[in-house]
Parts: sequence; C-alpha cells; structure tokens
Amino acid sequence: MKHQYIDRKTRQVRTEALKADPVISAIYSPIRENASFLFHLMISARMSRLIGAVSYDLPFYKPLSDAKRFLAVQGIDLSEVTGDPATLDTLRKIFERKIRYEQLRPMPECADAVVSPADSRLLVGAFSKNSALFIKGKFFDFSELIGRDKPQWLDAFDQGNFAVTRLTPDKYHYNHTPVAGTVLDIYEINGHFHSCNPGAVVREVTPYSKNRRVVTIIDTDVSGGTGCGLVCMVEVVAMMIGKIVQCYSKKGYETPRAVVPGLFMEKGCPKSLYRPGSSTTIVIFQKQRICFSRDLLENQMRTDVSSRFSEGFGRPLVETDVAVRSGIGHACPCDETATFGDL
Repeated sequence: MKHQYIDRKTRQVRTEALKADPVISAIYSPIRENASFLFHLMISARMSRLIGAVSYDLPFYKPLSDAKRFLAVQGIDLSEVTGDPATLDTLRKIFERKIRYEQLRPMPECADAVVSPADSRLLVGAFSKNSALFIKGKFFDFSELIGRDKPQWLDAFDQGNFAVTRLTPDKYHYNHTPVAGTVLDIYEINGHFHSCNPGAVVREVTPYSKNRRVVTIIDTDVSGGTGCGLVCMVEVVAMMIGKIVQCYSKKGYETPRAVVPGLFMEKGCPKSLYRPGSSTTIVIFQKQRICFSRDLLENQMRTDVSSRFSEGFGRPLVETDVAVRSGIGHACPCDETATFGDL
C-alpha cells in the first residue's frame, strides 16, 4: 500500500517514497514472527551502528558529482545550507547539515504560538477518550513513553494532547525548541532501534515508546514563556540512529551547550541533532492547554488520501508535511476549544 501525505504549502497530496520499504516489511512481518533472534539482532544498538556506518560514513566515489546527484534525487536544496556545499562528501555530512533557518524557516510572531520542532510529517492526537482527537495506542504506550518511574510527569500529562513529528531521511535533522520555557527535567530512556516507517508503526510495534529516547520537560508558564503549561518533548531514535546530541544554541549554531534543568530555552532555537536516518519527535501538552492549527486538523481527517496510518488505525489519519519553526497551534486555556482544536 502506498503512503501519502499533504504538502502544507501547496495543499497537494504527495506520495512518499519509503526508503527500504521491502526490507522493513520483511523485518516486521516474516522475520519478526518466524525468526525472533534475527529480529532482535536487527533492532539492536550494535547492528544499528553498523548499518549506519556502512550507509552514511563511506565517502562518495566522486564527491561533488555524486553528492549533487543524491541531493537532486532527494529534493534537498543546497542553497539552504550554511558553509561550503563541497564539504558534503558523505551522506552523514548531508544529513547533519546546517541551514540558514532564521531566514528560511520563519516563526509566527505571537508569543503564544507553538511551533514544529522539525522539518517533518505531522499528526496530532489526544489521550482523552472524550476528545475528537483520541487515537488508540498503536503509536506508543503513554506511561512507557515518558517512563513508568516518572509518576510526577505521568500525572502532569494525563489526558493531554500530543503532536507526532516524523522525520524522513532526506530531512534537515536538527530539532528546534517548539516552545519557550525553563527546563525542569531531562533524562534518557534506554531501548531498541526499531524503524519508524509507517508500516512498522501500524503493526503494533509501538516503536516510539520502545526505542531509545531523550525526554525533556519544559515549564512554559514562566516569564518570557509560551504560556501553555508543562510541555514534554520526546526525541526518539530509530534504525541507524545511535545518538541524539543535545546542543541548544540561542543564536544560529554558534554556542551549543548541554540542555540541563534550569536552562531557559527560547522558542525556535536548535536544541538537538539526530544522527543520520529517520526518526521522530513527540511533543506532549497538558490537558486543555493547546489549540492545534485548523489546517492540520482538516488535513488529518481527509478520506481521499491513501495513508498507512488511516489503514492501520481504521480511521482517517493523514500527515501534513510541515517546516521547522512553523506554527502548529497556540496556547489555549479555553476547555472546549483546547480539547477539539480550532475546528
């Protein structure tokens, strides 16, 4: 089955070219069911590092021409890149590229805006069964995602809403801060390296709560904050991604620093870098504190788009391709509006 999404800028339906789709399908069906040892080997840290090194660290045979050919096929715009494009002589360097985001990825000016943490394909949902956005737990197990040993955060985000932003291999791989606020907690949860391919997700692998991930809790109800309560940002590794580098920088990429409790992070700044491959960032909001953008909700509910998520969940569930730092919603204390978004 093909997998389609909606381009936010043009509102056109696009078909995604899923990388290594036959291999992923084999791993998450016959191999998973009939060869459990091989399946667990494929999703191990060691295998992920090996596949990543072979796939991304070998230099191009003809650096300039091969790089240009790859960039053209993937639709990567060299004019966005900072520095000399000629230095992008491996796939790793292409995937870890820096861009002129201040000029090319503008943010909404309103202080209460919530923005996308990544160039990605986005879905929104809710934990509350009373919400029109309620999605059954194939994406992730809520308590497992945040950490079963973190009762204070599980209580804080109970019945809340979330945005799932899926990065594909061709995307710019820096995460940016979706809100402004003070870091209350940051911790890593160990796990596997499942693929985040839509086909793997709908087979009830729940990779987002089983993979290695970094969880950051941000208080936005502070001076200079976005004002949408506590926000939980979960950065999830995937197959071929072995590490998430925390490198918050207030301006450009000039002064990267570790993300630690007590740090005030401004909205839209680089926060972390995924190593090559594809991965996912999930942003969780407290109950009745977020209003998602109308166009995202309308796109998600379209029935004329062929989505593997719609097929797997038995209801319309269509992704929208969004730019990092673009608005995905705003702080909203109104109960009814916050529950059902802007529809």
